[in-house]
Amino acid sequence: MDGLGRRVLVAAFDGWNDAGEAASSAITQLREGGSYDTVFSVDPELYFDYQYTRPHIAADGDGGRSLRWPEATLLRPARATRGGTQLWLLTGVEPARAWQAFASEFIDVALREDITGFVAIGSMMSDVPHTRPISVFAGSDNEALRGKLSLERSTYEGPVGILSVLGDAAERAGIPTASLWASVPHYVAGHTPSPKATLALLDRLEDLTGAPVARGDLATEAVAWEASIDAAAADDEEMTEYIHQLERTRDTWDSPEASGDAIAQEFERYLRRTDGKPGDGPQKPGRDDPRR
Repeated sequence: MDGLGRRVLVAAFDGWNDAGEAASSAITQLREGGSYDTVFSVDPELYFDYQYTRPHIAADGDGGRSLRWPEATLLRPARATRGGTQLWLLTGVEPARAWQAFASEFIDVALREDITGFVAIGSMMSDVPHTRPISVFAGSDNEALRGKLSLERSTYEGPVGILSVLGDAAERAGIPTASLWASVPHYVAGHTPSPKATLALLDRLEDLTGAPVARGDLATEAVAWEASIDAAAADDEEMTEYIHQLERTRDTWDSPEASGDAIAQEFERYLRRTDGKPGDGPQKPGRDDPRR
């Protein structure tokens, strides 16, 4: 926890980094569980494509209507925490252009506000079962931080989202950076949002930062979410068997006696069942996703 300091900026964005709305819902839960003031918002004209992320029109409390533009905003706790860790928030829509300038604006503000650590939270679609605990990858490219917090190092190479750009800019500015990625079952696209994944992210965030995190009704919502998928699968034999395959693979990976040979054998059995089609094989939960 000391590795991230006592003023930690937590970032999540709508878009590519937000499967099942798990990450953006985590930020929403943090905002609703506390009181926050706006520190800084970017000019939307500079970073958003309105044909891709359109403004919304909505009614206000007086019966009038107003436009709401896409935004990205940095928030600070309204009340100081004595001796504890403060969670500052960075949230909004993933920008469509000028990512380096976008990141620079926020990192400049973070330095001005004496932010001591940065945690990016995201979620990705993965070959994992909804019936098992949601896997959360906790990693960092900062060697000292990995040692202090027992984090892993991603080996992924490929396209990335805005979270990676912000994390890289934070590290270059001297702000230690970590990332949390929840693996959301890819077959539950119709059951969004995914409160079970949101809950897993918040649990891991609390472990990582030491800051108390309110969960609201997420535990109850997670049980209802899982039950709704169980009900859908009960009427689909193919889906039920597929979920059982994912469960067996997950249990093999999680088993204390699991070895490289055991995992390889399970993978070979999976390939035989799927005729070895490209892209059909399982991926170990939480590893090497292109959004990192």
